[in-house]
Amino acid sequence: MKIEVDHRAGLPGVFVRQNGKVRINAGTLHYRELNNMVKGAAAEGLEEIELDNVYGQRYIGSGIRRPVRINIHGVPGNDLGAFMDGPRITVDRNAQDGVGNTMNSGIIVVHGRAGDIVAMGMRGGKIFIRDGVGYRAAIHMKEYRRHVPVLVIGGESQDFLGEYMAGGLVVVLGLGKKGKPKLTARHIGTGMHGGLIFLRGEVEEHQLGKEAAAEPATASDLELIRPHVEEYAGYFGGSADEILGSGFIKLFAKSHRPFGGLYAY
Repeated sequence: MKIEVDHRAGLPGVFVRQNGKVRINAGTLHYRELNNMVKGAAAEGLEEIELDNVYGQRYIGSGIRRPVRINIHGVPGNDLGAFMDGPRITVDRNAQDGVGNTMNSGIIVVHGRAGDIVAMGMRGGKIFIRDGVGYRAAIHMKEYRRHVPVLVIGGESQDFLGEYMAGGLVVVLGLGKKGKPKLTARHIGTGMHGGLIFLRGEVEEHQLGKEAAAEPATASDLELIRPHVEEYAGYFGGSADEILGSGFIKLFAKSHRPFGGLYAY
């Protein structure tokens, strides 16, 4: 696929080929222009794409179905990696809303925090956020057979974590505070009817949605999340053993049909 650089986007050097990869200066690019270049480079079969000076351009990596590495230097806009199926995206700062919206496979690593509705409708792959996230993370996350999406949040989530969650695995580490953290999010697991949420620290009954049940995580539970905590530590540092040894709570759905009584059939 031939890539046409839109010269209205700015000065020469916007799109540069370097040793089998491309480097794109996104500073002056409209999000459509930037995404056309990224998708064109991925379609060529290039293994790595470097994006410099990203300032809120949205939909980066959206819909790409190749195992390309996309390294983002800056702050991407909404719907980073939406519907993607295979890429590996690394962000060296924060990310905005909708990270991994309905993604199928691949990995997103954010070296900062992310906004609202992270992993909304996520169907596969893994997302690692170093710090906290906003509201409604993992809303309607789902799984199918061996496709189990994973979201690991290093800090805390705000309200409505796991709302209407139908499947998948969410791990909230609550790092950044001394000792065992007391989580502040409310309405956790509201409408939840599948999947599992693991919270490190303390949470009160009134903070949970009425569709979610909670119990202390067992040794087998900790082994389930260990690979993902170890992967988190590999990206951002820290000791997985220390994190896992500091106490987790497991949340699960009380029923797989919590709203069954609201319908006639």
